Amino acid sequence: MAAPGASPSDDPTAGSGAGGAGAGGGRGPEGSRAATTRPGSLVPARSAAASSRSALAGLIRRDLAVLGKNFGEFVGRTVMQPFMLVFVFLYVFPSIGQGIGSGGGTAGESAFATVLVPGVVSIAIMFQGIQSVAIQMSQEFGFTREIEDRVQAPCPIWLVAVARVLSGAAQGLISAVIVFPIAAVVHAPGVHPHFDINWLIVLTLIPLSCIAMTSLGLLLGTTFEPRNIGVMFGFVVLPLVFLGGTYYQWTKLSMVEVGGFHWLQVLVLFNPLIYVTEGMRAGFTSVSHMSLYVVYPVLVGFCVLFLGLGLRNFRRRVLS
Repeated sequence: MAAPGASPSDDPTAGSGAGGAGAGGGRGPEGSRAATTRPGSLVPARSAAASSRSALAGLIRRDLAVLGKNFGEFVGRTVMQPFMLVFVFLYVFPSIGQGIGSGGGTAGESAFATVLVPGVVSIAIMFQGIQSVAIQMSQEFGFTREIEDRVQAPCPIWLVAVARVLSGAAQGLISAVIVFPIAAVVHAPGVHPHFDINWLIVLTLIPLSCIAMTSLGLLLGTTFEPRNIGVMFGFVVLPLVFLGGTYYQWTKLSMVEVGGFHWLQVLVLFNPLIYVTEGMRAGFTSVSHMSLYVVYPVLVGFCVLFLGLGLRNFRRRVLS
């Protein structure tokens, strides 16, 4: 007990109060029942919630600091695939007379460009989610074993995974900002995408899409072993891209039918990317698209599903 009139810093037990609570940080019942003060101390101890918030912020800041140091590599990785897509489809093909929609002249090619650009932004967000979360987490569980250092943070185990999802979502947001201008300006002469930007949709849908795709990355990263990353790309990622509405509108799939049943239009509804691409078309263009009353709730549902399964897998991998 500090002597009367002494300052809190003079009390030798004051420092141990905050340290003890921070170390518990939600790891078990002791961490969750952290007292607001310690006996014999005039300094309030940090609660488990405050410790967890600090650890979460620290983990995110660390990831963003690493991103800042490797920003050139990040930009190159982010831009390469979208740039090649629009370069080939919107510049090379029209220039050699094989442009998609060229049967309608430059107007048809411009219509395809209008459909493609939002799809390119969507796959940039998806690949960033997989790159920044799934592949990184697979490496951390594999040869680097960095995950062992991360889970020492004074917070619950699941919050370590949430920090990775949030930092990955921030990277996805940056990638969307970088890719859209490039996709909008790379095209052959006479080919002009037509945009009609709805900022309310853009500013709400892009963050939601980033979180959905990084949650998917968490699920994939905690499901596939490092040696099976190739299998993940071949059997999961590629089908998502080609059946995710990148190159076409969902509303146009009604023309693909068997016996009057629009089977492909129904099948792609199980693909989370289709809702991202259709939402992007609603935000960037005035072409026909899936109803936003479907896009937003389903994306939220996918967020909850992917995050829930990913956190469960993450905990199992950490504790195994």
